[in-house]
Amino acid sequence: MHAVILAAGVGRRLRPLTEHTPKPMLRIAGKPLLEHNVRLLRRYGITDLIINSHHCPESIENYFGDGSEFGVKIAYSREPELLGTAGALRPLQKVLTSAFMVLYGDNLTTCNLRALAEFHRSKHGVATLAVFNRENPTAVGILSMDADDRIVRFLEKPNRDEIFSSWVNAGIMVCEPAVFQAIPPGFSDFGKDIIPALLLARQAIFAYRMDGKSERLWWIDSPEDYERTNVETQQWVVR
Repeated sequence: MHAVILAAGVGRRLRPLTEHTPKPMLRIAGKPLLEHNVRLLRRYGITDLIINSHHCPESIENYFGDGSEFGVKIAYSREPELLGTAGALRPLQKVLTSAFMVLYGDNLTTCNLRALAEFHRSKHGVATLAVFNRENPTAVGILSMDADDRIVRFLEKPNRDEIFSSWVNAGIMVCEPAVFQAIPPGFSDFGKDIIPALLLARQAIFAYRMDGKSERLWWIDSPEDYERTNVETQQWVVR
């Protein structure tokens, strides 16, 4: 299985920390956030990686090289103009010809990627999202599922009066190549564009529920989040 790590974001909300550093290269527990994600994938035997980039791409490429020092193989996809979380995949369509994993590179997680992949295979859907129960879900995509864990409703970054669930998109997913049928050329976002379009087309998307104990998620949307995550993750980081 290939994995795509999305690392092209500018990280405006974290300035000045991200002025000359991509958000995924900020250090958590002594390592770049992106390194924790690379090590997580390797831990579960996923070693063919593609990292997309835009802001200060050299800092990512110089740090990881071809990935051999980290036990993986890394290819890079530079974006002169941002393509969005879904649009970033379209240039990779000829490579991603079987089920593949996508990780948002600006989160830190201990998601069981093997369990996620097995769950996806058992459901036979076009995609499976890892989901996490978050107390304040206004900054992310929220969703509800039926008794079979099939997603029936999704809303990106709801207002407080629009919240209908505390289950949120964790930014980790397994996709079938069929998702490319819903990704147009140019800019598109999974939360705003592609997931709603797939649901409208009655495509089956499932939710893998992270347990919140051994499987955790930390988001870094502000300098305060960054400091909090550095404190909270000392015993949780992937070695």
